[in-house]
Amino acid sequence: QVQLVESGGGLVQAGGSLSLSCAASGRTFSMYSVGWFRQAPGKEREFVAAISRNIDSTYYADSVKGRFTNSRDNAKNTVYLQMNSLKPEDTAIYYCAARRREGWAPRSSLSYDYWGQGTQVTVSS
Repeated sequence: QVQLVESGGGLVQAGGSLSLSCAASGRTFSMYSVGWFRQAPGKEREFVAAISRNIDSTYYADSVKGRFTNSRDNAKNTVYLQMNSLKPEDTAIYYCAARRREGWAPRSSLSYDYWGQGTQVTVSS
């Protein structure tokens, strides 16, 4: 089992940047694939980005491709989401999620077994 804690959210003006972190407990975090999702008020939770456990694959939603970068440092048990050129429509609670089992579907929230508590990102216009 793994526990996830997001940090790095906040208030930023449009065009600005934020860097989110997802810190995991446990010594086997390198065995987990990790995804980022977000949920805006009144909207469904949506996929943002994901990274495989051996860092050989990354995935992005079309809405963030070219602006967000997903990375991880398994030695630090941490996954990062660098968000640049932020837009007001990026405002949401951002969650990281993890899965250890085979059969990972990176874009599906149903594919993840563990979730963090979320961190608020607010982009003002």
